[in-house]
Amino acid sequence: MKNPTIAERASVTANKHIWKYGDRLYNLANQYYGDSRFWWVIAWWNGYGTEAQIKTGAILYIPLNISDAMKILEV
Repeated sequence: MKNPTIAERASVTANKHIWKYGDRLYNLANQYYGDSRFWWVIAWWNGYGTEAQIKTGAILYIPLNISDAMKILEV
């Protein structure tokens, strides 16, 4: 796996999410992908290893097409 470049991120439609107290990556993955197991796609897309690294107020970009995101991440 690799981190996506700015150009690669721009090529995929994504929703912006402002991280707030109580947020969980697995909940976002379930909301956007219908499967909480894809929490790591959101984390990796935004350069985080785990949600413990995400500060309140951070902006996360959630790729809407998980297949496109996984191709870019080389999964």
